[in-house]
Amino acid sequence: MAVTGTSRWRGWRGSRGGSPAPRSPAHRRYMLGMLVDATGSGMYLPVSLLYFHHVTGLPMTQVGAFMTLAALVGLVCTPVTGILVDRFGARAVVVTGYVVRAVGFAAYPLVDDGGQLLLVATLVALGDRSFPAAIQSLIADIAQGTGRDRLIAVQRSLRNAGLGAGGLLAGAVLGIGSDLAYHSLVLGNGAALLLAAGLLGSLPGTRGRSDAGPGAERAQAKRPGGYRDVLRDRPFVLLTAVNIPIAFGYMVLAVVLPVYVTQVLQASASWPGVLFAVNTVLVAGAQVPVTRLLARHRRTRSAALGGAVLSLSFVFFALLGAAPDSGVLIVGVFVATVLFTLGELLHGATASALATEAAPERLRGRYLAFYQFSWSVPATAAPALFTALIAFSPTAMWLLLATCAGLAALALVRLERRLPDAAVRPRGPEPEPEPEPEPAQPTPLTTKEGTPQ
Repeated sequence: MAVTGTSRWRGWRGSRGGSPAPRSPAHRRYMLGMLVDATGSGMYLPVSLLYFHHVTGLPMTQVGAFMTLAALVGLVCTPVTGILVDRFGARAVVVTGYVVRAVGFAAYPLVDDGGQLLLVATLVALGDRSFPAAIQSLIADIAQGTGRDRLIAVQRSLRNAGLGAGGLLAGAVLGIGSDLAYHSLVLGNGAALLLAAGLLGSLPGTRGRSDAGPGAERAQAKRPGGYRDVLRDRPFVLLTAVNIPIAFGYMVLAVVLPVYVTQVLQASASWPGVLFAVNTVLVAGAQVPVTRLLARHRRTRSAALGGAVLSLSFVFFALLGAAPDSGVLIVGVFVATVLFTLGELLHGATASALATEAAPERLRGRYLAFYQFSWSVPATAAPALFTALIAFSPTAMWLLLATCAGLAALALVRLERRLPDAAVRPRGPEPEPEPEPEPAQPTPLTTKEGTPQ
């Protein structure tokens, strides 16, 4: 039997349900790394655009343009991540990405002009864009079957908790109102990234698992492969395309909902923060139990249900424009937000596990880098697209989002017959092999008195 990296990760397998073992030291280091990463990100996000404007005095329009250009460079370089993951392993790429971002944030206080801003922002963007595909590949290396769904769920839960904690810390620090406060948040995020790199870098090395023998593994490694193989995999390409409309829906909470609530519905400026907090708390608290309930169902059906619930939430948001009074408006906004969050809970972790399982191990890095375009393209295009749509007609915008998410959910169900069965139907981790029985020892002859002869 071939010896793979799997034996090092037995602590992740957990029980029959496939959840990672909470007492595993490796499990705790991984989750602590995710929490530290998210807390640092929560500290930085509130000042991501304000930092350079406050410290250097550059106009906000110029800062926004440079940050957008840096993000586009990172987006274009995403395919390189897949190649690096397949060549060097997911853990190495995740750790390197952390270090690259930490170096970029350490250089933030040194920026004096637009050119320097673009340089350090591009460095950070390159590390940012390498993370999603690399971390999904790392999860695929260290968890199997339903364990992947649950590990992704725990990660999403911790990430929301960390973002919330980091945001609260940022709010307290920004109350000081000095350049030192801004510098401390940026450098604190860099320090958090280095700590996360150390935690994940200390995990046992693994390049995934295989049930084939060493000869078969070497033959598979020598087979030529690249992004042409990914593009020839029509079901996976369709899976990526189907995710794009739903991913656009995810951008609503941060991009369009604050504008819609405050300018169209004429609600209090405090509402967007409250709605964001409701979403964050619900995801942090409910993602793991929801994913545990979904483990017995097809991933395609669970993700499609999430898309359908998101579609329903967009219909609710559209109807709010006709709310007769403020009481109905308040209730309606919170109902729509809870529905949106439920759709996210049903779709998020399940869709990620579905894509990870559908990607063949040999080219998993390239497959998941390609799949990440279904998230990064909407994240890049959403601000310009949504502002144009809401200026044209807020109701039409919501109904368009609802229609696209609903059609994507139907397409996902239709697609399940063409996807690998192991991806569609989650299974628990494979049982540990039974230890081979020791050969029986001959029983010594005894005398009448019972002593060995």
